[in-house]
Amino acid sequence: MNEKIKYTDEPIGKVKVVPDFLPKPEELALKDDTMKVTIALSRSSVEFFKREAKKHDTQYQKMIRRLLDAYSEIHQRPLTKTSRQRVKTRA
Repeated sequence: MNEKIKYTDEPIGKVKVVPDFLPKPEELALKDDTMKVTIALSRSSVEFFKREAKKHDTQYQKMIRRLLDAYSEIHQRPLTKTSRQRVKTRA
């Protein structure tokens, strides 16, 4: 691995320019729009999220937040014809 790289002056062939797809640094620095709340959760739920967060090297509160975000996103979507029929049959 200590061998020096020998560069040559040869044609490199057809070059393709790739558009810049990376976000701007200021976009990376933005935080999620969050709001602090106080909520009482069951001990078993918190312990579950703490265990899972440790396994995946993340924060348990972030996992809970993402779960709630996913739940609310699904339930904010307009009902489709199929889901309306299911709701009517439940009532």
